[in-house]
Amino acid sequence: MIPAAFDYVRAGSAAEAISLIGQHGSDAKFLAGGHSLLPLMKLRLAQPSVLVDIGRVTDLSYIKDAGDHIAIGALTRHMDVEKSSVLAQHAPLLAHAAGHVGDPQVRHRGTIGGSIAHADPASDLPATTLALGATYVVQGPKGSREIKASDFYLGFLESALAPDEMLTEIRVPKMNGAGWSFQKFNRRAQDWAIVGVAAWRRNGDSGVALVNMGQTPVLASSVAGALKSGASIADAAELAVAEASPSADNNASVEYRTHLAKVLVRRALEQASA
Repeated sequence: MIPAAFDYVRAGSAAEAISLIGQHGSDAKFLAGGHSLLPLMKLRLAQPSVLVDIGRVTDLSYIKDAGDHIAIGALTRHMDVEKSSVLAQHAPLLAHAAGHVGDPQVRHRGTIGGSIAHADPASDLPATTLALGATYVVQGPKGSREIKASDFYLGFLESALAPDEMLTEIRVPKMNGAGWSFQKFNRRAQDWAIVGVAAWRRNGDSGVALVNMGQTPVLASSVAGALKSGASIADAAELAVAEASPSADNNASVEYRTHLAKVLVRRALEQASA
C-alpha cells in the first residue's frame, strides 16, 4: 500500500517542532520512529497533510534521576530505556518491559514517547507506565502541562494530547525496592501481546495494568484495592478484568482473554511478592 500524498518538514528542536505543528494545523502529525504512524498511512487509516519529522531532535533523548522520579525524554529509544542503568536501579519494571517491545530493529528505532502518544492499548509501555503511576509532560503553543497517565488515555488510539501539543517527557516515580513483574503472552516473541500485565508491589501498595484488554490500557484498580484490603493474591487476581472490556479477534475470544488476564495477574503478583 502507498500512503496518500503529504508534505514533509524536519524539526531541529522541540520548540521548532511545536511551532511547525502549530503552523500546519490539525492535519499535521509528528514522525519519530514511524512504527505506528506509517502502517496506518499505508492503509489510508491516517492521511496527514504534513509530517513533522522529530527523529533528529536530540534534546528530547535522555534518562535522568530527578529526585523522587526518573525523567525520560519522549524521543528516548526503546533500547536506551531497556539498557539504562538509572532505570535498572530505580524503575526496573519499565526497563524490563522495554526489552519486550517488538524486535531489536524496532527497539533501536522506536521511541517511548511515540508509543505512549499513539495510545495503542496493545502496546507494552503505555500500560507499564500506567501501572507505575507515571506523569506525562506535554508542550504546546500555550506552554507545558502535566497529565497523569490515568487521565491520558481516552479511547482507542485517542489521548488527552491536543492537536498542537507534543509529548516531551515521561516522569516515572522511583519504585524504591518494590517487587515487580511483567507478563506477556503472545504467539511469537515480536508479536503484540494477546494479553500483558505490568505489576509491582511494596508493603501494602501495588499497581497493576493490563495490555490489550480494552480500548485503552487498563488500570486494574480493583486488584490493587483488594490487596490493600488483605485479599489473597488468588482472590485479587479474580478481579483482574473488573475495569477491562476485552474484545475478540483472530488471536483470542473474550472468554480466553478474560481467563488469561486472571492467570497472568496471579503470576505477576506472585513474582512481585517473592
